Amino acid sequence: MGEIFAYEFMRRSLIASFVVGSLCALIGVFVILKGLSFMGAGIAHSAFAGVTLGFLTGTNPYIFSIIFGILAAVVIGVIGEKGNFRMDIPIGIIFAFAMALAILFIGLLHRYDARVMNYLFGDILSVQWIDIIIVGIVAVISILFFFLFYKEIKFVIFDKELAEVSGMPANFIFYGFLILIALTVVTSMKAVGVILVFAQIVTPAAAAYQLTHRFWQIVTLSIIFGVLSSFIGLIVSYYLNIPSGASIVITVTLIFLLSIVFSPKRKRVKIKR
Repeated sequence: MGEIFAYEFMRRSLIASFVVGSLCALIGVFVILKGLSFMGAGIAHSAFAGVTLGFLTGTNPYIFSIIFGILAAVVIGVIGEKGNFRMDIPIGIIFAFAMALAILFIGLLHRYDARVMNYLFGDILSVQWIDIIIVGIVAVISILFFFLFYKEIKFVIFDKELAEVSGMPANFIFYGFLILIALTVVTSMKAVGVILVFAQIVTPAAAAYQLTHRFWQIVTLSIIFGVLSSFIGLIVSYYLNIPSGASIVITVTLIFLLSIVFSPKRKRVKIKR
């Protein structure tokens, strides 16, 4: 296994998998507890529409993906609140609209560009140090956000309306997290791709939620599962010569299935029956 660290690209990939796995898992806790499981998918496909627009106009696709991702997150939040909808409704609408835009922009491209597919499916083996630095910055911002607004976050997750009545900055916390979800998706796209970043956000947190009710334990276990699955998935992909993104998501899904098997919550349900 030591030969893996002899390659520069593998060292970058391992560091990227650690940072992306922990960041997605951290953000995923809020996503799961707030019932926003498909938010990652909606934002990811909106960011992909931005990527395709970037290639179409010949500008930096990263910039457009950030703009589209943040815009989608804010629009989903506003529609959900002002329209008094369940959040899955605006997420579904934005998801479909973003994919329509992506297909339109791809159709307008004068020639096929393989880099578009790299953003869709991801390639963690091709990440550069600048990509890792950007993801790391978002990770630091997310950690600071968690620590600075720990009590407010828990309040907003479980009862946003009561948090507003209590005088807490509920909207700031809520939209701040939506923007962090967008930044997490955009900065993780190059590593695991649009399709697979959704699983990295949702699955580790869902696995952690199966094993405990305590907030910080969920956060800790989610990060452990996210990092562990990223590391194992990358190692497996190296030795079996299979796509790294798919290997990572398969690994984290297996962790989730094991968490269901050993979940104390499942045992309590059996006792009640």
